[in-house]
Amino acid sequence: MARLKITALHKYYGKVHAVRGVDLDIPEGEFTVLVGPSGCGKSTLLRTIAGLEDPDDGLIEIDGDAVNDVRPRDRNVAMVFQNYALYPYMNVFENIAFGLRARKVPADEIESSVRDAAQMLGITALLERLPRELSGGQRQRVAIGRAIVRDARLFLFDEPLSNLDAQLRDEMRSEIKRLHQDIGKTMVYVTHDQIEAMTLADRIVLLKDGVIEQQGTPLELFERPATRFVAGFLGSPAMNFIPARLEAKGGALEVVFSDGKRLAMPASRSDALSQEAGREIVFGVRPEHIERARDGVGRSGQVPLEATIDLVQPTGSRTYGTFLLGAVEVVAELEVHDVEQPGEHLDLKVDMNRVVIIDPNTDRVISHSGSETAIPFQNREASV
Repeated sequence: MARLKITALHKYYGKVHAVRGVDLDIPEGEFTVLVGPSGCGKSTLLRTIAGLEDPDDGLIEIDGDAVNDVRPRDRNVAMVFQNYALYPYMNVFENIAFGLRARKVPADEIESSVRDAAQMLGITALLERLPRELSGGQRQRVAIGRAIVRDARLFLFDEPLSNLDAQLRDEMRSEIKRLHQDIGKTMVYVTHDQIEAMTLADRIVLLKDGVIEQQGTPLELFERPATRFVAGFLGSPAMNFIPARLEAKGGALEVVFSDGKRLAMPASRSDALSQEAGREIVFGVRPEHIERARDGVGRSGQVPLEATIDLVQPTGSRTYGTFLLGAVEVVAELEVHDVEQPGEHLDLKVDMNRVVIIDPNTDRVISHSGSETAIPFQNREASV
């Protein structure tokens, strides 16, 4: 296992500033996922850690040793690529063993290491096959096997599942997470898929335009996003964002939309946001926090909302219903038979304990799930 520390890292490609002063400290044994949209700098950052790209400024340390000037092969880092990078004329055994042979590891040790890795990955029966005789998932297991036999101190994964179909991606996510539990090595994993990030990571590092937008455990980012970008990136379907206004009414606050509809904030959140009354905001609510109202008392903080569903998208286990709120299309995640066809009128409930309130001028979240205080508008930039 290894601790990875990155300090003030910069990387340019001509005039393009791909990585902008990234600071990152990954402890031993952690599974860290670098996630973000295309062009955010995540793969560049990973390749710089591996030594495949040279940083223009900053420091990379592995176990306290600076490795900026260390050749990739001497960093004791194993990397799994998106395109498998298998030798087509070698069978599975030889592909996995290649790196060990290059390091002149004794034959009996190679035999033992390859077979142990193959058993761990469930590919023992494939050792004599050539890559062209394997499925995409099997090829990716071979690529991972080639990495783990090295007993490297740091494992890097560059979007290894992006070439697989949905079912194989699900299977391989489980395999990779189980692998981390079994070997306990430090792993850094790059993906653009927020589902992969949420399911695999001990910690998510969400990048945007070459900088870290926010980092933390998956649930920290999901439930307490720092910005509109973070709130919208994590979650499927994505969070709904509706322009609105905070207004005081009877000692409490209401969220008022352009169509005149109002949603009351819970008392605790009204107190925290009391100084923001009269401000324009962006109201953020996840589809799963809007549900159909049923007989009986709802949970504390749920408030009623009438809606006319104009789009119905059944998935089998859930149904997504789209309706207008404040002239914006909003998606609610409903139970399977809550709505059958467009045009139906529904009584809904919105969980106001789980919504986020965003400053439209800065895109910073000023109040989110679990917030006890809100950051005043005038001090918000300094708080980031």
